[in-house]
Amino acid sequence: MSETLKIILMIFIVIGALFFALRITGWKMKKAADFIIRDLKLKKAFDPASAIELPYTKGRLLHIGLRDYRPRAIEELLKQDIVRMVEGGQYYLCDEYKLKGPDDGSGT
Repeated sequence: MSETLKIILMIFIVIGALFFALRITGWKMKKAADFIIRDLKLKKAFDPASAIELPYTKGRLLHIGLRDYRPRAIEELLKQDIVRMVEGGQYYLCDEYKLKGPDDGSGT
């Protein structure tokens, strides 16, 4: 096999690995966002009066184990106005998103 072909093949492998890593990260972010939405639905946090504190939104000083995507996912949900935050670091689900999105796990 020629050197040029080996270099081109290696470039494709590196691009494929990068694409695969980005897909996995996106999938984990979506899974974390679905978890947050389901958590807010189960705790019936639908307005500022029923807003709840989410313990996993605070950063940890010592990271042991796998990466936690929930803090980054809550930032994205806030940007997209799916979740809203009130003073004191409490979160609730936006009115338009109460009825759609991932179910509450009840199977209905």
